[in-house]
Amino acid sequence: MGNGTPSAADFGRLRELRARHPERLRSIYGARRRREILNGDGRLFIVAADHPARGALAVGSDEMAMADRYGLLERLAVALSRPGVDGVLGTPDIIDDLAALGLLDDKIVVGSMNRGGLRGARFEMDDRYTAFDVPRMVECGVDFAKTLVRVNLEDPSTAATLEATAAAVTAAASAGLPVMLEPFMSRWVDGRIVNDLSTDDVVLSISIASGLGASSAYTWMKLPVVPDMERVMAATTMPTLLLGGDSGDDPDETFAAWQDALALPGVRGLTVGRTLLYPPDGDVARAVDTAAGLVHTDLLTSR
Repeated sequence: MGNGTPSAADFGRLRELRARHPERLRSIYGARRRREILNGDGRLFIVAADHPARGALAVGSDEMAMADRYGLLERLAVALSRPGVDGVLGTPDIIDDLAALGLLDDKIVVGSMNRGGLRGARFEMDDRYTAFDVPRMVECGVDFAKTLVRVNLEDPSTAATLEATAAAVTAAASAGLPVMLEPFMSRWVDGRIVNDLSTDDVVLSISIASGLGASSAYTWMKLPVVPDMERVMAATTMPTLLLGGDSGDDPDETFAAWQDALALPGVRGLTVGRTLLYPPDGDVARAVDTAAGLVHTDLLTSR
């Protein structure tokens, strides 16, 4: 099926595979061309698509923007075809779809592990591990693991989440599987969870997450871009990818903040999802190319 935008026939074959021949996914994963985690300039640009599994379908004012799976896969296909895009982050449903469509050759595949704490739920802080696990990722050749680590000092569910995360980090290290932790200090505000993006709280979240697991040898960080990123990056020696987050009202301002943070020691690249897959002007390729050029600066000089 190649790296172009999937056709109606491609989607038809995907549906047939899922209904009649799900066993073929094993051989598809086995035949996938893999690459080193870090190539060339040693930096990574990963497109994220793990939002739907936690019930986060909104982009801007459109509450159901990510609900159309075919539209999401088309946007991901465009993103993965662009120069400088190193890989994709998703839950098993997304990764299986992309594998079946033939879009994962020579890409870093990042498996999202925990999506149990659904957005808006009363149990949102009970973020159980309900997606990829380490044995499955090793079996199908996933290159990288990722987990959210929300720490709410007033919610007892945090203790179980931290224990489960520590076990996942230990398992990943034992398997030689890199794992990126996305930590936040979080709290309940008017019945919903809010992540604290103050510099002090981001630094605190890094300190807590860094100590999880019996080994930190394969641990990476996935961190938001906040004020005083120099102090944030001084809090860890672990390789770090920046969390793109939402672009807000001014995409140019967002890109500029990413560019400044990408220049800091320890920052290895960028992980962005909705901001690039659903840009305000609808031009996915242009948004992805702009971000890719910030991560892989050689792309800017070669254009």
